[in-house]
Amino acid sequence: MLITLAPAKINLTLYVGPAKKNGRHPLDSLLVFADAAAADRITAEEADTLQFAVIGPFADQCGDLNDNLVFKAAYALQTVLQTDRGARITLVKHLPVASGIGGGSADAGATLRLLNQLWGGPESYEHLISLGAQLGGDVPACILSQTLLMRGEGERLIPAQLPAPLPALLVNTGTPCSTAGVFKTFDDSGGGESFRETNPPKFKSTTALLNWLGGTYNDLEAPAIVRHPEIAQTLATLKALPKARFVRMSGSGATCFALFDTLDQAKQAMAELKAEHPDWWCVATQLGAG
Repeated sequence: MLITLAPAKINLTLYVGPAKKNGRHPLDSLLVFADAAAADRITAEEADTLQFAVIGPFADQCGDLNDNLVFKAAYALQTVLQTDRGARITLVKHLPVASGIGGGSADAGATLRLLNQLWGGPESYEHLISLGAQLGGDVPACILSQTLLMRGEGERLIPAQLPAPLPALLVNTGTPCSTAGVFKTFDDSGGGESFRETNPPKFKSTTALLNWLGGTYNDLEAPAIVRHPEIAQTLATLKALPKARFVRMSGSGATCFALFDTLDQAKQAMAELKAEHPDWWCVATQLGAG
């Protein structure tokens, strides 16, 4: 049996251009990935056919498994590798669904990595990244699961570096946030007209990174708040944490994050929020440690 993690994806920045004729948007995003504290887990073993099961805290949010990105990724890789080998795949779902942290994309990316190994595919990930781009904009980045500058429709990936891992608190109040819906609100508002690709500098310190982040944006934050005003309250709650140094929404929402100087500070903030809001998903993690 093979096992791998599907870590949460966090957009430190996210710029979005106007919709193209194919319905997709040009993107520019500095991406980081969480450690094992905020990750789904995928297992795979040989089987005669493709079999898929979901367990874990958020299994009941996954809907029709035949429509799940994990199953789609597995079938697509079978075709690319021209194999009829099967696999018994189990997803342990720890990340909330429709939450802006790439849970489905992370699961698909991890599945492609795992099945490529199980079925003896090429060691290079070029074929996986090309395949992942057909499944969704975040999937190519989630195949690599490392700090990246993501451009194009998600298929142009440029390795990036942080000065150090970022202690963070991830928070989701349980509001499912439709990516398609947020993009529609973005489009309807005329968003993306000032889109540009960024060139982050080489950061000599975490303070330099945080100062730079202060002048950047997530273009989907405002349209997400229009659809789900409670996101603004989540951001306000995080900004009120005494030791939070930077706060933003990730992706198309509704998960928000706060950055701290130390992991202990993030864990203390997590304990305080969980005591006050026991129904919230709160996880202290390190971003960009991989």
